[in-house]
Amino acid sequence: MSGSRANAASGSRFLYDPFDAANARIDANERVLAERWEGLEFRLNAIEVALERLEKRLWLAMMGVVGTVLAQGVKYLTSL
Repeated sequence: MSGSRANAASGSRFLYDPFDAANARIDANERVLAERWEGLEFRLNAIEVALERLEKRLWLAMMGVVGTVLAQGVKYLTSL
């Protein structure tokens, strides 16, 4: 039994699976790309939320200006 272990340890390098650096590098790059993509999606969602809030504020400001102009128009018409 110990003789078979010695033969396995001292056997030809072609008996063992060689380390495939290219596949390991590709796998690592795929994991990094997936993490970057998740981070990008998170940031894009945050930007979308901020834009929606900004849009609501702009509509509110525009309605306030329109309301003010209409109120002044009504005040002018009633003072005639």
